[in-house]
Amino acid sequence: MNSSQSIRVLTVDDHPLLREGISGVVNAQPGMTVVAEASDGDEAILSFRTHLPDITLMDLRLPKTSGIEAIVTIRKEFPAARIIVLTTYAGDVQALRAFKSGASGYLLKSMLRAELIDTIRRVHAGQRRIPPEIAAEMAEHAGDDILSAREIEVLRHVAAGNSNKIIASNLTLSEHTVKGHIKNILSKLGASDRTHAVMIALRRGFLDMG
Repeated sequence: MNSSQSIRVLTVDDHPLLREGISGVVNAQPGMTVVAEASDGDEAILSFRTHLPDITLMDLRLPKTSGIEAIVTIRKEFPAARIIVLTTYAGDVQALRAFKSGASGYLLKSMLRAELIDTIRRVHAGQRRIPPEIAAEMAEHAGDDILSAREIEVLRHVAAGNSNKIIASNLTLSEHTVKGHIKNILSKLGASDRTHAVMIALRRGFLDMG
């Protein structure tokens, strides 16, 4: 990491206007500068290797390599990398995934104007940063049973409006097995029906809102 006074920032997002806005805010701060921008996960990894920024602002939803995959790759090569996730979604599952991947901070895009600079400074100082409402939701669900990869796959098909018969055919399962998965999903999520399960899964980040 660069030891100079200025905090050197890499910003990663597939929306040029958002990158431009972030760069404007960061570059306006004394002792803080954007050294590079990237529009997908592959670019993020290459930019990190090239510039070795002090702080990386990483969107999770990126073309090619996802934000999570990029964080894992960067942290594997550079264990001291300090990465702040920027996301639209407040789900506890997604936040937990980000921190397990090696993120040091988690910030909702709706909070950028108020919290971005303070979050960069805190994470640069070695602190972790997570919005209180997301921390509370993570704590609330800490003891919950996590959906398995297969259950998430089934739920993704449910979200697409597929019947049990079609889901069974698509996943090469019996209808009985699909029904069993859906029963488990409803139980784990505390959902009253399939639609409710999808809504909860989207909110918490089990399913991508893409």
